[in-house]
Amino acid sequence: GIFLQAPGKFQPLKALKAIDKMIDMGAAADPKLLKAAAEAHHKAIGSISGANGVTSRADWDAVNAALGRVVASVPKAKVMDVYNAVKDITDPGVPAYMKSLVNGADAEKAYKGFLEFKDVVEKSAGGGPALSDASYPFLKEVDWLSDVYLKPLPDTTAPKVMKAIDKMIVMGSQMDGNLLKAAAEAHHKAIGSVDAKGVTSAADYEAVNAAIGRIVASVPKATVMDVYNSMAAVVDGSVPNNMFSKVNPLDAVAAAKGFYTFKDVVEASQR
Repeated sequence: GIFLQAPGKFQPLKALKAIDKMIDMGAAADPKLLKAAAEAHHKAIGSISGANGVTSRADWDAVNAALGRVVASVPKAKVMDVYNAVKDITDPGVPAYMKSLVNGADAEKAYKGFLEFKDVVEKSAGGGPALSDASYPFLKEVDWLSDVYLKPLPDTTAPKVMKAIDKMIVMGSQMDGNLLKAAAEAHHKAIGSVDAKGVTSAADYEAVNAAIGRIVASVPKATVMDVYNSMAAVVDGSVPNNMFSKVNPLDAVAAAKGFYTFKDVVEASQR
């Protein structure tokens, strides 16, 4: 019955605002992941046993994994809006009181696990921040006003390039529609903040990377690799070497390392 009590002072209007933040976060979540999380909870409720109403360990694991994926599909700012709104209506003494009702050591172990889980979820939320921090110096060194991007790729043919483009179209058709829309909006916003050299702001660059991570993760790995392999077949080795020569090599290497880490994070959350 304690869960029906206000977590401190009774503040219905502030509680309503907290609920509104939860609704807003739910609306921003990936619908497919949200559905999977609902099904995981439904299954977990079905395996509840004992006087305390505890689900099975397997179903508990599945619920946590599903929740992690849902939260990772939402922009961090919206997640923090929920956290802060709930914090505002929760008395500071509540956590200590709840801890006093159970074995303290188990509570601390659970909390430690939660903090580690939070870090994993944050990293899997597209991996945008780490990549962005590592590659933004490189981004600013690229000559975005150059006409090199209009030049044809050396030692290839139009039919070969067309096949690579076809793989991109197939990949795009398999992306989650809502995430694709969000990625388009992130790019639109980033274009709006470009400076005279064609470089977007660090914040918008981070948002774009996170959005790209989410749409790529929504596509089967095999489809992503089809695009990679088709492009590898039409891009001569001289191209990356030429582009590399136009920037600070150390910044380029740092960007590459950030990308590989980003790739691993995206792959870990891929369907």
